[in-house]
Amino acid sequence: MYAIIKTGGKQYRVEVGERVRVEKLEGQIGDLVSLPEVLLVGGESPQIGRPRVEKASVEAKIVEQDRAKKVKVYKKKRRKGYETTRGHRQPYTCLEIKKIIA
Repeated sequence: MYAIIKTGGKQYRVEVGERVRVEKLEGQIGDLVSLPEVLLVGGESPQIGRPRVEKASVEAKIVEQDRAKKVKVYKKKRRKGYETTRGHRQPYTCLEIKKIIA
C-alpha cells in the first residue's frame, strides 16, 4: 500500500518503512508526526481524494532534523565589475513512515 501526501507545498509518494526528506517540520527526533493531507491511497482498492481522502492520514517518526548541502549562488554582470557569491543551506526533516491509515 502506498499514499501520496502533501506537506511543505510539495507532494510525495510514500510507503510504510520508507524514509523521505520533507521541508522542515516542528518537533524533536523520535517524535511521531501525523500528516493529514493525503491526496491518494493506492493498493488493491485505490481511494482518490477530491482534494483529500476523508479520514485518511499518514503517521511518521522524525528520524533527522538537519540542513541540506550548501548551494552556491554566483552572480556576475559582464563588463560592469559586478560579482557576488552567496551560499544557502535549506533545512529539512527526514521522516520514517510508520503507518498509513486509510
